[in-house]
Amino acid sequence: MSGKKPGIDWKKELRYAALLGVAVMGIWSFVAKPFYIPSESMVPTLLVGDRLVVTKYPYGFSYLSPFLPVLPKMEGRAFGKMPERGDIVVVKSPSDHKDWIKRVIGLPGDTVQMQGGVLYLNNTAVPKRPAAPTMIPETDNMPCARPEFRVVEANGTRFCRYPRFIETLPGTQGTGRSYAVLDLLFSYADDTPPVLVPQGHVFLMGDNRDRSADSRFSPEEGGLGLLPIENVIGRAEFTTFSLDGSQRFWNPVSWFTALRGERAWVSLRDGDE
Repeated sequence: MSGKKPGIDWKKELRYAALLGVAVMGIWSFVAKPFYIPSESMVPTLLVGDRLVVTKYPYGFSYLSPFLPVLPKMEGRAFGKMPERGDIVVVKSPSDHKDWIKRVIGLPGDTVQMQGGVLYLNNTAVPKRPAAPTMIPETDNMPCARPEFRVVEANGTRFCRYPRFIETLPGTQGTGRSYAVLDLLFSYADDTPPVLVPQGHVFLMGDNRDRSADSRFSPEEGGLGLLPIENVIGRAEFTTFSLDGSQRFWNPVSWFTALRGERAWVSLRDGDE
């Protein structure tokens, strides 16, 4: 009996790897894909460094659904369904053609306006009540927006103490989704003209109202404008884990110490009360 081990069948191994790659691309194209939060536009709901799962099927599919850009630009969606007000969605920005994440505020037929920092839908103020300030640990990827918001505890731990409000959108049957927003200072985006959302479009905003380029700004200004529904990639479902930015590639231990344990498996479909 020969002690020689059989050689590796590289053709078979490559075939298995290719099939695995096709399966992963299929899942990312039509079922769900991972997403990374790179900016502060959705604070306090989402923090820089959060990783989450985005489902691709709830609103149907568009030419942007495939993982690779293989389809020509087309209007509308196959098996299409409009998002609900309050849904957090990942979209393809017409400004830089990258994936952004925002909250759905206005649907076709809605009139959206900001007056004195208050959101108005169809000429009615959306309820916005003060809530306890949010205390966000200051980390490498989340420095405080302004020095006056920094709080230092006796042990030296630094937090960003931001004023927080709870907005409650109207729903199809009574009260709709409630969620937290930040409103740190007055800006010209706190007063906007009324905008009618046309058919096949949505109006999106970030929860961090002073640090979000969204539908209040045109694509020429670096925002989203009234976004065509085909630019919606999918719905954010839940976080998987989060890193505070202190991880270093050359130090594997830092990948564990950088974990924000409390940010794992947080549902993004629940309201914030």
